[in-house]
Amino acid sequence: MTPRRMQDGDDPTALLALIRDCFAYMEGRIDPPSSMTRLTTESIRDQIATGEIWTLGDATRPEACIFLTPDAPALYLGKLAVAATARREGHGRTLVAHAETRARALGFDRLTLQSRIELTENHTTFRHLGFTKIAVTAHPGYTRPTSITFEKRL
Repeated sequence: MTPRRMQDGDDPTALLALIRDCFAYMEGRIDPPSSMTRLTTESIRDQIATGEIWTLGDATRPEACIFLTPDAPALYLGKLAVAATARREGHGRTLVAHAETRARALGFDRLTLQSRIELTENHTTFRHLGFTKIAVTAHPGYTRPTSITFEKRL
C-alpha cells in the first residue's frame, strides 16, 4: 500500500476518528493526558499546512497515519496510528520507512519521536524500528519523567 499525503481541502473527519480510536487506550493510563485530546479537525488542517500528514487506505476511511513536522536537525514523527483492524500488516513500518524517505528529501539525517513513559510496548516497537532512546523529559508542571525521546539516524 502506498502512502497518500493529505492535502489542503481534504476532510480530516475520518482521520480524527482514527486517531481518537487508536489513542483511546491511553486514557487513564498516561498522565498528563495525550495531546490527542486537544486534536481537532482545525488542528489537523493546520498540520497539513505547516507539516505533512500521510495516510494508508481510503481517504474517507484511513487505516493508518503519521504526522511529519520539520524540527531541525530532525524530522519529527507524531500521531502514528494504525486501526485495530489493520494491525500486523506492516502499516507502521511502511509509514516510518516513508518518513525516512521524506526526511532525506527534506535534508534531514534523522527522525525523532516522543513516547510516554507508561507506554512500554510502544518503546519496544520503536526500538524494533531502529530508534534509540536519547532523552527523558517531563511535561511542564511535572517533577517526574513523562516522556522519552527516541531518535533514528538515517
